[in-house]
Amino acid sequence: MSFVPKETIEVIAQSIGITNLSPDVALALAPDLEYRIREIMQESIKCMRHSMRTFLSTEDVDTALALRNLEPIYGFTSNDPPRFKRAAGHKDLFYIDDKDVDIKDLIEAPLPKAPLDTSITSHWLAIEGVQPAIPENAPVEAPSEIRKSEYKEDGLSVDVKLPVKHLITRELQLYYEKITDLTLNKSGSIPFRRALVSLATDSGLHPLVPYFTCFVADEVARNLHNLSVLFALMRLVRSLVQNSQIHIELYLHQLMPPIITCIVAKKIGNRLSDDHWELRNFSANLVASICHRFGHIYHNLQPRVTKTLLHSFLDPSKALPQHYGAIKGIEALGSRLIHLLILPNLEPYLHLLEPEMQPEKQKNEMKRHEAWQVYGALLGAVGQCVHEKVKMFSNLLCRPTRVTSRGSGKAIIPMSGKRKASADNLMQQQPPMKKLSTDGHGGVIPMNSMSVDMPGSTGGFSTMMGAPTMSMNRQISTDNVAGREVVDQQRKVSATLAQAWKDDIDAGNLVSSVVELFGERVLPFVPNPEAFMFL
Repeated sequence: MSFVPKETIEVIAQSIGITNLSPDVALALAPDLEYRIREIMQESIKCMRHSMRTFLSTEDVDTALALRNLEPIYGFTSNDPPRFKRAAGHKDLFYIDDKDVDIKDLIEAPLPKAPLDTSITSHWLAIEGVQPAIPENAPVEAPSEIRKSEYKEDGLSVDVKLPVKHLITRELQLYYEKITDLTLNKSGSIPFRRALVSLATDSGLHPLVPYFTCFVADEVARNLHNLSVLFALMRLVRSLVQNSQIHIELYLHQLMPPIITCIVAKKIGNRLSDDHWELRNFSANLVASICHRFGHIYHNLQPRVTKTLLHSFLDPSKALPQHYGAIKGIEALGSRLIHLLILPNLEPYLHLLEPEMQPEKQKNEMKRHEAWQVYGALLGAVGQCVHEKVKMFSNLLCRPTRVTSRGSGKAIIPMSGKRKASADNLMQQQPPMKKLSTDGHGGVIPMNSMSVDMPGSTGGFSTMMGAPTMSMNRQISTDNVAGREVVDQQRKVSATLAQAWKDDIDAGNLVSSVVELFGERVLPFVPNPEAFMFL
């Protein structure tokens, strides 16, 4: 039994002009037609396999017909889908309606345009995660059902957002989802620590930086009551800042607000046992590291941060934890800002803080604890400033200065001995007497005799030299080169001495004033070798 029905034979016969074909002949031709079709298809499959392909093409069929000495199939291909029509008198028989095309019309038809030569051009697919609007890039369009920007529903206008086209790979998406899940749910686990190391060292994470910044900003605003999540988010930001392979500075405008929030937020956590003080310290150090690393790129970064912290520190309506965070933030930015912002406001602030620390005046134990925390922060900030001031003062004293001329005129001005000042002298701003020795001349000259405003003096020390200086100038005039060197060295010595005496007075006043405010609590911040100068 043949798979080709006799009706197919009858239709083929009608298409070539045979109208009186009997049913018996059509039934006899059907098996032979099936045999011939199978033979051609087997030869076509052989040609396909020899061509190292897995799909059959019309070329394989033409090659099989040529092998059997049969005429190839004539015609032309079309991109239009084939159109089938139902055969007349048959319900389940269809055929392709081939239109008759006149050859004259084909010859007279205009020729198509010549195809362009193959070439390669380059364009930006994305710049810092943003797809540029150029003809080479397909525009991001909404589906047809939500193509309109807004539609009416029950008389109300509803905005429809266009879908976002993410330009990151599937692997980076999985990496981002894993990091965010560990941050929110498993911040104390070992995989989270390994993830932080990966964020701080991997070089292919730059496409994910905008996603991480948005994630941090959203989660900080959403989890102010969850201290562990906030701490994990700040550790995540620190790892991103430590990664030198990514350009985190492009997203600082999104990262700084959530970090500042963790420093000066009014309330962090929802339990009394939550150690939000440690989170404020960590965030303050993080802000300081960001300002230190990117301050030379964005010159207004540290001034804006300082202005925010100063506003929180000087606003009496702010809560004490907010004052604590502002003090810690200023302390982390360096002793210079402590000297400029905290020290001028230290005494009036302590007068306002003392009643909050006394049990007789403040009955709320939680308020007293917060006040003592702020007091400790002030003590640490002022102690850091005192420590660095005293160390700088001692370095100026310990640095020997020697002037030597190699010419015919020898002038040597050694600086020996250290200045010692008592507490009374420091308070009266009356430095002790200074010994100066020149080549063969020495003397003791009191500091009160040093006239700073006299004409011709340099830093208030030119009139100190007396006769030895005048004789030395006469000797220097005989040797211009050596003389200029000696004069320059003298000026340097005078400037160094002036700075040393100024630092002496400033350091003494600072230590005495701080001791009056904090008492003996500030003494551990003064280094032991330098403590005898002030005590």
